[in-house]
Amino acid sequence: MSILVIAEHDNQSLKGATLNAMTAASKIGGDVHIAVIGANLGAVAQAAASVAGVSKVLTFDDAALAEQTSEAVTAQILSVANQYSHIIAAASSMAKSVLPRVAAKLDVAQVSEIVEVVSSDTFVRPIYAGNVMATVQSSDAIKVITVRTTGFDTAAATGGSASVEAQAVQSVSNGTTFISREMAKSDRPELATAKIVVSGGRGLGSAENFKIIEALADKLGAGLGASRAAVDAGYVNNDLQVGQTGKIVAPQLYVAVGISGAIQHLAGMKDSKVIVAINKDADAPIFQVADYGIVGDLFEIVPQLTAAI
Repeated sequence: MSILVIAEHDNQSLKGATLNAMTAASKIGGDVHIAVIGANLGAVAQAAASVAGVSKVLTFDDAALAEQTSEAVTAQILSVANQYSHIIAAASSMAKSVLPRVAAKLDVAQVSEIVEVVSSDTFVRPIYAGNVMATVQSSDAIKVITVRTTGFDTAAATGGSASVEAQAVQSVSNGTTFISREMAKSDRPELATAKIVVSGGRGLGSAENFKIIEALADKLGAGLGASRAAVDAGYVNNDLQVGQTGKIVAPQLYVAVGISGAIQHLAGMKDSKVIVAINKDADAPIFQVADYGIVGDLFEIVPQLTAAI
């Protein structure tokens, strides 16, 4: 039984989500290989080869793959898919675009966002916004799986000495042309991987008032998040949304400011190690999952907290 993990990277460095997927793969058992798809992959391939538990790294290295378009990445995976019993990737935006294509081409059912491996064909995944954990069994010959990174520890990034093998790059001509990419830039830690996250909700009242929690986030060296209500109200961009339809986070510390705690938001942050909630409504659902709660006016409490740090 061989398992193929699809690496997350930016053509320069290996992303931490790959290490979470690697842990899931190791729990299944068998030889684990990592596929690195992109351009100028020397550094990424070496980083992948150093991950503990990896026996082989497959590189698909070509200038045409630099942007890692879904169609191009899918074609490379399919070229080796029949050699593997499992194809696994972290449940990122890339994997959510690529692996359903892979599953469809292989005529198998994808198993999405697993949080536990029961056996080589049985997995646990959340449904109904995380209120129910479903145990699912796949009978497909090739199992295509995405992994919720918050459900698995990171594998050791060092200690491995896997071989690196270049693969033949598959050309793709399907009428799709890459035009451009606009990347959000921030000096703050990336939301999905930040150890501390400060999130604001509709209780802040306006985009201008979001500066209150931005100051707290800067003091804590935290990533900045928001509830869907705050995003829908136009307070911040949707790339900051935490929740069922946003990013899933599990930092060491999560500070929820002016967030009532709708079930969809809780689904995205309830696995945080410590949750602090600040809300004027003592009956807000967020307090049911909070380790520490402050009932009061956030416009008084947050500036005081920021000044005290």
